[in-house]
Amino acid sequence: MQTAHDISQNRAAAAAGLKAAVRILDKWRASGEQGEAILRVSHSTYARARRGDLDEIKLDSDQLTRISYLLNIHAALRMIFDNPENLYGFVNLVNHNPFFNGRTPLEVMGCGDFAALYETFKRIDSLRGSQW
Repeated sequence: MQTAHDISQNRAAAAAGLKAAVRILDKWRASGEQGEAILRVSHSTYARARRGDLDEIKLDSDQLTRISYLLNIHAALRMIFDNPENLYGFVNLVNHNPFFNGRTPLEVMGCGDFAALYETFKRIDSLRGSQW
């Protein structure tokens, strides 16, 4: 059974993860609507995270998984690219590989579909050549 302290720590960790994800989305130049769809959070929660106004928040497992995938996409891009222009600009580049079909990774993820987020992660992760 979780104690009140454990629950508080989990909520604080969730808030920190959400804030980090929103900062990354801002650097990717994602619209608020795209960010909200990718993370599956409400407009007010996204706005609060953008302001850093989240001490503790309750997120469900789907939302936490989405945050995790987004943070892992960012980590993979950091391993691939040294310069910030590519690190943060890659997701806005048109990609002609079959999955993306001329869309940007951000467009694909921005539809809010969990499978699109997962598939985008898989494809970006494969670019790093198993360097974990």
